[in-house]
Amino acid sequence: MQEAPEAAGKDCKVEMRNIYKTFGGVKALQDVSFQVMPGEIHALVGENGAGKSTLMKVLSGATSMDTGEIFISGEKANIHSPKDGINKGISVIYQEFALFSSLTVAENIFIDRLSNRGKFINWKKLRQHARDVLESLGFGSIPVGKAVSQLSVAHQQVVEICKALARESSILILDEPTAVLAASEAEHLFKLLEALRDKGVSIVYISHRLDEVFRLSDRITVLKDGQYVCTCDASEIDKDQLVSLMIGRTLESYFPHRESKIGQTVFKVENVNRGTVVKDVSFEVHEGEILGISGLVGSGRTETVRAIFGADHRDSGKVFLSGNQIKIKSPQNAVRHGIGLLPEDRKSHGILLNLPIRHNITLTRLKSFTGFFKTIAKKKETMYINEMVDKLTIKVGSIEHDVSSLSGGNQQKVAIAKLLASDCKIVIFDEPTRGVDVGAKIEIYKIMNTLVAQDYAVVMISSEMMEIIGMCDRVIVMREGAIAGELGKDEINEQNLINYSMGVGV
Repeated sequence: MQEAPEAAGKDCKVEMRNIYKTFGGVKALQDVSFQVMPGEIHALVGENGAGKSTLMKVLSGATSMDTGEIFISGEKANIHSPKDGINKGISVIYQEFALFSSLTVAENIFIDRLSNRGKFINWKKLRQHARDVLESLGFGSIPVGKAVSQLSVAHQQVVEICKALARESSILILDEPTAVLAASEAEHLFKLLEALRDKGVSIVYISHRLDEVFRLSDRITVLKDGQYVCTCDASEIDKDQLVSLMIGRTLESYFPHRESKIGQTVFKVENVNRGTVVKDVSFEVHEGEILGISGLVGSGRTETVRAIFGADHRDSGKVFLSGNQIKIKSPQNAVRHGIGLLPEDRKSHGILLNLPIRHNITLTRLKSFTGFFKTIAKKKETMYINEMVDKLTIKVGSIEHDVSSLSGGNQQKVAIAKLLASDCKIVIFDEPTRGVDVGAKIEIYKIMNTLVAQDYAVVMISSEMMEIIGMCDRVIVMREGAIAGELGKDEINEQNLINYSMGVGV
């Protein structure tokens, strides 16, 4: 490990020296130095708010630094705008792709050249050039004349990378690139990045998924609270040490210890069906239990809970609450019966980004704060909100700020606060820690443990096996819309989860 990177000169592809950046009174970056060598995959890790994205925005020109220096291939670079960054061979691929959905694959790949040309374009030559770029990356099967909107998310990401390469980018920055990919699609991406590295492209890889970091990276740089911590070879550090550097605690405390006190069955579903995506699913959940739902992406996990919750129509099936059959035809029905759902996509379905934290948290229980004349008792509402903020350790400047001003982990905790405000005792979490940092994950796990200690019944869908293993008392594994198997606490391990999810059997 090294305490601070020394100047590397021309041997270094990217060198950022003593970068400072403040937003108002917040010190986003404090004296951060960072280096990337030619032909390496360099992981940049840290909790939300550590400064990773800000540092890369400075490098790409999306954000200006207060002080510091940037060198590209040993030469000082003045990067004041994204165009400056592109001219220096820097391309950024964000979670939300910068593609024109109505344009074709070829048009998106060469969008810069189209805007720079005159009236006449040799479309045949353009499409052939696009095919050549795709084939060079092993994706020649993607049709260049097809609209980007008709491609899978994984293929859209390939088009985004091709667009960067068409600009002759030699520095590629990827920010949480697998957040929207299935496991098989992610593996294709990894092989593509490794091939680009072998061709000399320098890659900066930002991810909260530590398995990916160790799978891909040659070196790892850790940031914490806007400051440089260390850089090390990936082969010289393990996950426990890395977590400790990022958050100041060991991996042993990653999944907080919980003494399970499982009570009676409080929630049960029988023979739930919805087209071909949910097939005859039955399970039950007990008081004080965390039931995991595992399986590959596309196995029907989310579709099952949405059908139960009334968010999607179900063809058949029964739902029981404390032994009594209930009818759920809408999410409102579910909430009235005390069943709550934290959606998989928090930004689209879990929170209202452009409304204040105050309005988000109390949205589901406004009646509790409404007086005789239908006016909201502001003082009473504020007291409740502050209690929830403290209880869930939500880091806010003010409850009057929009939710969009918060980090991903704190946005997720606002979504959980909104869910708990509805007084539901059966709580379904769909990918509760997706896109949040390690520290926020631990805090969310503590919230879940607190709920079951108070006799809530919790159902958790997760694509992370270690999360399923570390948190669940029991697990059902889904495959192709049906339950492939059920695992008790002592049977929950990686091998059994993989076998059931892939149809091998245990």
